[in-house]
Amino acid sequence: MSLAGKREFDLSFVAPVAVSLSFVAFLYCLRQQELLQYGDAVAHINIARRVFDSQTPGPLQLGTVWLPLPHLLMMPFLISRSMWQTGMGGSVPSLFAYVLGVCGIFRLLRTLLVGDHWPARFAGWLGAAVFALNPNLLYLQSTAMTEPLYLALFIWAVVFFSGAVVRCREGDRDGATSCLGKAGLCLAGACLTRYDGWVLAAVMVTIGLTLAWLGKFIALRRGVSWLLLISLVAPLLWFGYNALVYDNPFEFANGPYSPKAIEERTRVPGTPPHPGTNDLPVAFRYFFKSAELNLSTTWLQAFWVASLALGTAIVVLLRRKLWPMLLLWTPVPFYMLSIAYNGVPIFLPIWWPFSYYNVRYGIEMLPAFAAFTGVAAHGCIRFLPPGKWKAVAGAVFMAGLALSYTQVLKQGPISFEEAVVNGRSRIALETQLAFSFTQLPSTSTYLMYLGDHVGALERAGIRLAQVIHEGNHRPWKRPFDPEGLWERALSHPAGYVDYVVEVGNDPVAEKVDKRELMTLEVIHVNGQPRAIISRTLRGNQAR
Repeated sequence: MSLAGKREFDLSFVAPVAVSLSFVAFLYCLRQQELLQYGDAVAHINIARRVFDSQTPGPLQLGTVWLPLPHLLMMPFLISRSMWQTGMGGSVPSLFAYVLGVCGIFRLLRTLLVGDHWPARFAGWLGAAVFALNPNLLYLQSTAMTEPLYLALFIWAVVFFSGAVVRCREGDRDGATSCLGKAGLCLAGACLTRYDGWVLAAVMVTIGLTLAWLGKFIALRRGVSWLLLISLVAPLLWFGYNALVYDNPFEFANGPYSPKAIEERTRVPGTPPHPGTNDLPVAFRYFFKSAELNLSTTWLQAFWVASLALGTAIVVLLRRKLWPMLLLWTPVPFYMLSIAYNGVPIFLPIWWPFSYYNVRYGIEMLPAFAAFTGVAAHGCIRFLPPGKWKAVAGAVFMAGLALSYTQVLKQGPISFEEAVVNGRSRIALETQLAFSFTQLPSTSTYLMYLGDHVGALERAGIRLAQVIHEGNHRPWKRPFDPEGLWERALSHPAGYVDYVVEVGNDPVAEKVDKRELMTLEVIHVNGQPRAIISRTLRGNQAR
């Protein structure tokens, strides 16, 4: 059997194993009702749902800041009310992405570690196992979070870019061009999924252009042009969308819902900024520690850091033909810059301020840990003296993997703990709101701000088209849209809805005409602002 044949033969086993792991983890999380623990997962699902389930349906419901591809992929699976209410519809793209990511890690290692000897095959399987068996990823891929989809696109962009370099060395210009075109498509998808992809695209295109136009890889020139053009499409589309809809091409970066604006709005006066603000070294420490915590919360972190460092050193010093794998380090500069200068905090339970926030971002380094652990194992096994030491080296890597992930399962994956800790009081409030909604007539209409507690409607099974919310206006009308449905309902709720829901000091509480309301119920939940459900006074409709 040829080398390519053996790679495909191995991959034919990797894929079904990944499918099985994905399905088992998903069923477990579904049974435990854990798909909607993350508030962001609930928000993603309902952004996708309101594109077609709204009083003003259409692409404007996609909003800004969050990129649109995950929501567009979820939409077909959220038409079913049960798939929407349980969160299953939002999980489907993540499940497919997980399988693609596992196969991508295996393909990357088997493409670059050329040979049919058992160390190369072992490295491929080990890298795939590090990625596939990670408990934090197994939880995230069961939800509507965007990390699994981005990881799959990230990995395959590197796979195709690596394939282009390999084919260029072999003199296969057409093959290199084809691979770069596929890499461009993956980059475009990544750029429409998370902003991490924008840095990845910039780095990959810069490297490709440098190689091609300096003459080292002349055969890449035509393919790099395609890589540049295809990868540019996604950011340009997003700039254009923001310019047309919000009259500001940078709305996602400096608008009221951007990370920096949210941090400034929510930070308690007199408190220090989040760790790493304007401090790149501290930003690196927090991001890299979050990556370690997604692999282990004990001394076994040292095993993973050593494997990553050894694998990287082998690539840089000894096996320089493997250099495309270094692209897997691109999350580091992106998150360092985001933490330091763009208002993106990461809070860790072991460091100040001793809480959970965005700890899951560390999962973006999992492809690097998986791939470079495979390279480290390959290097140790390949270059150790013949005999039992090769087997011992392989056993050490497998033992480190098994011990780490067993310990994570015992203590609970930190990304899952983040979801539980931050979602406990939110879910309690939404559950009580949902119960109250079910006591009202099923055809009732509502005025409610959906930015924080749309999950209450989802749990109650109330169609979003029965709700007037902040998305029912023309966002290019600043500072407000006097003809917008949202603004008109706030000023005269009795003329548009049956019930009004206020949560804390949200926009409804601040702007609705309370003269037309009669309070029905006040809900108090520890850790959440009070919620008020009011009935509109229909006698006040005429205006």
